[in-house]
Amino acid sequence: MINPHLHRQPVPLDPQQHRQLKIAFPVTDWSVASRLNAVFVAATEFSDVCKEFPIVFVRAGREADGRDQIAPIAVLGVSAEQNLYLTEPEAAGRPRAWRAAYKPAVLQSYPFCIGRVDEQRFAICVDMSWPGANTEAGQPLFTAEGQPAELLTAMKQHLELLEGAIQATRTFGQRLLELDLLRDMRFDATLPGGRQHSVDGFLTVDQEKAQVLPDNVLGELHRNGMLGLIQLHWASLPLMRRLMDWHVQRNAPQAAAPAAAAAGTSAPSSAPAA
Repeated sequence: MINPHLHRQPVPLDPQQHRQLKIAFPVTDWSVASRLNAVFVAATEFSDVCKEFPIVFVRAGREADGRDQIAPIAVLGVSAEQNLYLTEPEAAGRPRAWRAAYKPAVLQSYPFCIGRVDEQRFAICVDMSWPGANTEAGQPLFTAEGQPAELLTAMKQHLELLEGAIQATRTFGQRLLELDLLRDMRFDATLPGGRQHSVDGFLTVDQEKAQVLPDNVLGELHRNGMLGLIQLHWASLPLMRRLMDWHVQRNAPQAAAPAAAAAGTSAPSSAPAA
């Protein structure tokens, strides 16, 4: 899965062209994700994701038959191009660490991703815009004979498992649509000073509709694991409040700076009167 806000220059790997390519892995500086305010999560990782991130749903294009595609995402920020799961750099150019115990699977494989060649074929790609992709330092991707090295073999297995999980997650989203369980979500908060901040554009599973599903449908959702996924989604939603608190904390220094500047400019005019 290629995310244009993360994989800025995905290039399919070729054993001839990239024989000397090395990758500094795992990633330690997550500055590359600083403008990523949400990321896809697979159903198989809900139990880990729900402990750290709010899980919501978004419309993600159309299926071949014209139906909406529904994708679950982990929310990383409450404003556009804001990732609150990164530490603030102590100085310009310093690394930015990931501040949660878990990273969604899409990030675990970065800078690798899977790109579609055509309807049937996929290719393993690397984000060549990332500074950790070079020919000087890191783990090699290919042996001297042009065979996949250990890192590339491991990433290929990880990405193939993720691709399979993505297909199963699409089935989950389609079932939520068929049962008409999704509704628009809006999160409103009052920031310090009384300013209102709203987060919308997401979908959530309607609890009232879920509670009146027929017994046979509830039994089906329980047996195929979807009911558990819905419950994990609900359990994650209170984390939106933590995100809003982080948003306030991160913007507090910015709000204090203009106030301090204003106090500084007013001092000369009041000094003569004293």
